[in-house]
Amino acid sequence: MRLMAFVDVVLSPLGFGLLVALIAWLGRRRWPRGLLRASIAIECVCLVLTTPAAANMLVSLQERRTPLPPSCATPVPNVIVLLSGGMRRDAADARDFGVLNISSLQRTLAAATLAKTLPAPELVITGGARIGGETDVAQSSVMADVAENLGVPASSIRAELASTTTWENATAVRALEPSLPARIWLVTSALHMPRALLAFRAAGFEPCAYPGDYRGAPLEGPTDFLPSAGAIGNTDAVLHEWAGEIAYRIRMWRRT
Repeated sequence: MRLMAFVDVVLSPLGFGLLVALIAWLGRRRWPRGLLRASIAIECVCLVLTTPAAANMLVSLQERRTPLPPSCATPVPNVIVLLSGGMRRDAADARDFGVLNISSLQRTLAAATLAKTLPAPELVITGGARIGGETDVAQSSVMADVAENLGVPASSIRAELASTTTWENATAVRALEPSLPARIWLVTSALHMPRALLAFRAAGFEPCAYPGDYRGAPLEGPTDFLPSAGAIGNTDAVLHEWAGEIAYRIRMWRRT
C-alpha cells in the first residue's frame, strides 16, 4: 500500500511538482545550472497540468480512444459486465448507496439503461470491498442493489465480490461458473475503457464498449487557465490510466 501511495504521488502533477521542487531546493547549491533549469521547466509543465484547459485536453484525448456502442458487430451481446468505480468510504451494507463515488453511480446508470434495451439481459457486476477498509461489503453488492432499484430484475444480476483491480476484474469474471460467453458488453467510464478493454481481451473476452460517463468539457473562460482541484483530479486520472495501460501491455508481452 505504501508503494501504491508513492506511485499516486508521482502520477499527480501536484505531488510530482512538489517532489521535484523539494529535490531541486535540496540540491540547489550542488546541481549544475542546466539541471536546475530543467527542474524549473518540469515545474512549469506540472503547473500547466493543474489547469482545467490542460486537464480537459488530456481527458478528451483519452476518451476519444473509446469505441462507441454502434461499432459493436452483430449479433449484439446479451451479457453486460459492469466494472465498479470505487467507494468514498466503507459500506455499512449493500443498501448503503451513499458510499458509491460518481463513477460507480454513473456506470451503474449506464448498465441499467443498456439492460433495458436487451431482450433477456444478464448483468455481471465486478468489484470487491474497499482496499484498506474495515468491512467486507463489496462495491459490486451495493451497485447490484442500485441496479435492481433502477429496474434490472434481481434474477438477472450476478456479483463478483473479490477483485480489486481492472486486471483482477477480467480474470475473476472469466473464471465465473457458469461461464460467460466471449462476447460481452463492457460498461465502465470512457476514461477507463481503453485499459479495461485491454484487460478483458487478455482474459479471452471479445468486449463491446459501452462507456458510462464522460469527463471531457469545452473551455468556458479565462479561469480555465488557472489551477483547480478538479483539474488536478482529472489529470491524475488520465496519467493513472496511461501508466496502468503500459503496465498491462508489459504483462501481456511477458505472457507471450
